Amino acid sequence: MSQRNEDLQHFIDAAFVAFDKCVKDPQGRRSIAEIFSALERPGMQREGNGSRLPVCAFLADALSVHTSDPALRRIMELFRRVEPLLEWRQRTKYDAATASENFLDGHANAMIIGPGGLEIRNDLWFGVTLLAPRVRYPDHNHPPEETYLVLSDGEFRQEDGDWFSPGIGGSFYNIPGIKHAMRSVDTPLFAFWVLLAERPH
Repeated sequence: MSQRNEDLQHFIDAAFVAFDKCVKDPQGRRSIAEIFSALERPGMQREGNGSRLPVCAFLADALSVHTSDPALRRIMELFRRVEPLLEWRQRTKYDAATASENFLDGHANAMIIGPGGLEIRNDLWFGVTLLAPRVRYPDHNHPPEETYLVLSDGEFRQEDGDWFSPGIGGSFYNIPGIKHAMRSVDTPLFAFWVLLAERPH
């Protein structure tokens, strides 16, 4: 196994431990169990180097979050190893009416596993979002259900409900098709998310 693939596998193992520890919602727990079970069957590996966007200058701050939880420290440590291989991208189609004016240059998403990820597959997506301070991500929705693991301060919203702060190590579940959004505070927002794009039979 190449060093690249070994680092990715170690990251996936650490991610399972962190999600399993932090996700409390029953639907979220069912979803992550299906996702990480599917990850036992590897997909096609993407070759090549990664690419960063200017907003990635906030990664160092985002990854220096202080936590005493060994599972969270481990996932962050192993993310640092795979991050240089990721292709960070902007969301270019969005609802400008619900986004902050600094959204376009103030955010980046990267697919770790899924379309364009380090492991290319369509049945599930495992990605990460970074927001610079004081950026509002626009309202959006998608058919797949989704579970977040948040590794920073920041606020989230579902439908037209109140904004809530999961906190470092917090988690929440989005049912299929629900409108949701996020926004950073005075510090960068950093969160992992997993989507079960294709439900198993």
